Amino acid sequence: MTYEVVIGVEVHAQLCTQSKMFCACGTLFGLNANSQTCPVCLGMPGALPVLNQKAVEMAVRTGLALNCTVRSRNQFARKNYFYPDLPKGYQISQYEAPISEQGWIEIQVGTNRKRIRIHRAHLEEDAGKNVHEPAMGSGVDFNRAGTPLLEIVTEPDLHSSEEVVAYLKTLREVLMYLRVCDGNMEEGSLRCEPNLSLRPFGQKAFGTKVELKNINSFKFVRDAVEFEIQRQTKVLREGGQVQQETRLWNIDRGETAVMRSKEDAHDYRYFPDPDLVPVVITDEWIEQLRPTVPELPSVRRHRFVTDYRLTEYDAGVLTADKDTADLFEETIAKQQESIGVSGEVLGKETGNWIMVEVLALLKKGMPDDDTADNALAIADSPLSPPKLAELLLMKRKGEISGPTAKSVLEEMFRTGRTAAEIVAAKGLTQVSDASVLEKILDEVLARNPVQVEQYKGGKQQVLGFLVGQVMKESGGKANPGKVNELLKRRLSS
Repeated sequence: MTYEVVIGVEVHAQLCTQSKMFCACGTLFGLNANSQTCPVCLGMPGALPVLNQKAVEMAVRTGLALNCTVRSRNQFARKNYFYPDLPKGYQISQYEAPISEQGWIEIQVGTNRKRIRIHRAHLEEDAGKNVHEPAMGSGVDFNRAGTPLLEIVTEPDLHSSEEVVAYLKTLREVLMYLRVCDGNMEEGSLRCEPNLSLRPFGQKAFGTKVELKNINSFKFVRDAVEFEIQRQTKVLREGGQVQQETRLWNIDRGETAVMRSKEDAHDYRYFPDPDLVPVVITDEWIEQLRPTVPELPSVRRHRFVTDYRLTEYDAGVLTADKDTADLFEETIAKQQESIGVSGEVLGKETGNWIMVEVLALLKKGMPDDDTADNALAIADSPLSPPKLAELLLMKRKGEISGPTAKSVLEEMFRTGRTAAEIVAAKGLTQVSDASVLEKILDEVLARNPVQVEQYKGGKQQVLGFLVGQVMKESGGKANPGKVNELLKRRLSS
């Protein structure tokens, strides 16, 4: 018997609000345990929740980006269950009336594109975190309790671990482009819960569903789904029955383990939260938010290939992060303000400088920063589009050479100075004056008669050696193109 894998995915995305969903406590990660709490998020008697408007706006914008229908009237409910990290004994979530539903997102797996349907996206608050320290015992950190989450649930449209990972990467890009989630999976800002079942090929009815709980890396998702497929296949082929349950991924052992029996919706005893009125989202409000949805990664990637003649790979690298894509386009626009050159001409060179030189400098970080991870984000980089455009224009106009431009870029990154300031201060302007270069050529040719004769004898590769000698003699300031031209003319006469 062969089986078809059927997977739906739930993603919990922590929204980038400065305060929690129903109180004014902060949402910063990594602060002292229980330092960001108040009577509201701790569920103290008599404390009443007040809805965070910014979280609602972020949820609406995400719904629009995911092609969902945004409900004009949605309701918060109480989801009742009892764990140490849930201070109220219930979670404020949305059940019958989510903020958006019935959308879709396209993913790419290899050369194939596939549309994944979004069943719903609803707002809810996060729980706290159980902490287990061998020396101190167990405790609960409630800093995370009440943090705004957007839970995004797909239809069961995925059929492999590769599709699940592709979906997660695509969704993460969209959320980060929208600036609604920072996508930091290590800190738990984006957590994935695949729901997986097997059924014989050709059967319409779904098999018994198993939920894989709170996985926070693409690798772990792939490994957990692959293991669970093999585990369920083995159970079914041996004549057993898969149990409906929630399982955790054990990283050290590379296997899933039972966490608890899987609940159904009725087990949570949902009912409308009596402390929160229904949320009304008007058409006018939606239309105000619609222009704030940026061009999304897949659309931008396609446009980069079309408008700038980039390869699919280069376009993918440059659009993986919105700040990188913005730096690329704004740098091209600044160059075009000075010279009448199309984006097709400027695209490849500008892209290469950003992907190879700029990103490498950002990865290294500042040389005087001795922290363990001193990498800089594009947003914190001293290499702004006007500064980078100025450097590339100086190189394009022949004012500085390629190697000089690289060294100037490093100093721009280190000091914050402009390319023009550095070139002027160090006298790095490229020499293109034929009369000056001819004098250097005279000296180089006089010192290398053997290589001159080799070139005249047909050994063309010697030209590279002679160009290198001229560059060395000029201190790297000679225009390589002009040197090539002059050398060929001299050697052929």
